[in-house]
Amino acid sequence: MPGASTPSSYASSAPTKTAASVLVLGAADGAVLGLDSAKSARASLDDMMRAIEFTGKAGSTARIPSPKGFAADSVLLVGLGSFDPTGSGPETESANQEALRRAAGTALRGLNGADQIAVALPAATPADVEAVTVGADLGAYRFLDYVSDDGDKAPGAVTVLGPKGRPFAAAHKAGATIAAATNRARDLVNTPPLDLYPETFAQLVSDQGKDRRLKVTVLTEKELQAGGYGGILGVGQGSTRGPRLVKVEYAPKGARRHLSFVGKGITFDSGGLSLKPAASMEDMKSDMSGAAAVVQAVFAIAELGLPVRATAWLPLAENMPGSSAIRPSDVLKMRSGKTVEVTNTDAEGRLVLADALADADAENPDLLVDVATLTGAQVVALGTRTSGVMGTESARTAVTEAAAAAGEEMWAMPIPEEMLTGFESNAADLKNSGPRHGGMLAAAAFLREFVGDETAWAHIDIAGPSFNTASAFGYTPVGGTGAAVRTLIELARDAD
Repeated sequence: MPGASTPSSYASSAPTKTAASVLVLGAADGAVLGLDSAKSARASLDDMMRAIEFTGKAGSTARIPSPKGFAADSVLLVGLGSFDPTGSGPETESANQEALRRAAGTALRGLNGADQIAVALPAATPADVEAVTVGADLGAYRFLDYVSDDGDKAPGAVTVLGPKGRPFAAAHKAGATIAAATNRARDLVNTPPLDLYPETFAQLVSDQGKDRRLKVTVLTEKELQAGGYGGILGVGQGSTRGPRLVKVEYAPKGARRHLSFVGKGITFDSGGLSLKPAASMEDMKSDMSGAAAVVQAVFAIAELGLPVRATAWLPLAENMPGSSAIRPSDVLKMRSGKTVEVTNTDAEGRLVLADALADADAENPDLLVDVATLTGAQVVALGTRTSGVMGTESARTAVTEAAAAAGEEMWAMPIPEEMLTGFESNAADLKNSGPRHGGMLAAAAFLREFVGDETAWAHIDIAGPSFNTASAFGYTPVGGTGAAVRTLIELARDAD
């Protein structure tokens, strides 16, 4: 699978002297920002902004001919909204960086066919440069692998302009790495299930892991059977394309902390014998977004050279209603030894996660996080842009704080103690389908049964944010979004 887009380059040249087909500049409160050393050029642009009544509202853009004194052919003004260049403090800095990410993404999303683009948003610190880079590279993303004539659908070369100095260049490199990992996750999510299924997914991960000199282990059906992975095998047995369990390990010398990430990898979810309505299947190629997120995050952690041990677990299966599919009332013996009565074959994600969580937990990581497109209840509770985070208090706090720093919307949610009673079974230790009300919380309660009591564990439900079926916004395209990748990378940075 080819790369989604070419990463941006970095330069410290003055915006007015940079030759490009389009120069991207930021504006807020009716004024252009970032041209302090070119007062006459800034004054000309401010006059033009007033003439076209461009105020710099967040998400707004206006492309105009370059005024006198600019080497670029044209200028794209992009609104920065409530960006505060004089503010200080962690909250203001975080808000400013997200404004920069969104502005850069908005600009690049609208520049199809432009061959040379220079992005000169007001980046005063290395963290600002990283934010602009992430936004620009995510906004430049296009998934064109299956388009017969891509024409002018993608932007050309992108250069991020910023201050001179090694810290700023390093920040750009880090931002490009983070965005590339997110875009690779998007590629995986957007690939049709005809081509991406457990075997090909595992092979792709193996190839990418080999390129990064990471250890990749793939368990096939035979090995899963021998190991007692009843959840993964049970979900995958209705498909002619068998399940896999993939483990990716990054273990640098001297690492003092171990982060373990588990990602739901249902490459297509028909619902099994508890068949979904046709309309509900249309986006089910995205049911492996969790697996895409965790593996690409570990690849980025390795590329950044962070001194933490990071492991990704990918339980991969295709949930199909074949003649050998599991039936409601079947009982599965899980990897942990617990038994689960299947009452709804469309509650399959928790079954594959449970097996992988048991293995991940057995390694006693310092932090265990699973990422999954797990419940429609998440969308009902939090909408399509905010992920739910449940688990132990310390892990839940770590995840939400990392998400805030990375610019991803996540909200802490509880696991009420009464939720587990909804999984009581007369035939097994648990049943796989619980109460309808509070379904996101109930699913987390089920998963908690496969994690040790002393384990710092968090569950991230990305059912809504993982796949955008509405209009594109900011740096987020239609289709796969790469949700949670940046948060997981930030967790590793915090653990450094």
